Amino acid sequence: MTDASEETGAAAAAGTPQTFPVNVYETDQAVVVVAPLPGVMADDVTVSIEDGKATIGAAMRTAAEKDYLVHEWHYGPYERQVDLPDGFGGGAEASFANGQLALRVERGDGGGQGPVTVNQRS
Repeated sequence: MTDASEETGAAAAAGTPQTFPVNVYETDQAVVVVAPLPGVMADDVTVSIEDGKATIGAAMRTAAEKDYLVHEWHYGPYERQVDLPDGFGGGAEASFANGQLALRVERGDGGGQGPVTVNQRS
């Protein structure tokens, strides 16, 4: 019997993008998507808004070779698509710090379509 960690490890080793959990919440002016992306840097992360969906991806980092006793998570690649609520297609901004991406999409009508620059937070 293969457990989920072995399947995830095999997918990562093969270069297949891994999915990741997200938290999504709404403020008065925007919807915010927060996602953990361990082992990557802001320059590795891509975000795009298209047709009411946010697509988040991150390139794979090369991990140092180790003789792991347990190896349940990997350094990407990552990919996830999140449906945005109706009415949130305005401007978008993304920031990355401490292995966590925060994407903010304002209320509006399609002004936030396309790639979103990911800024490094201090």
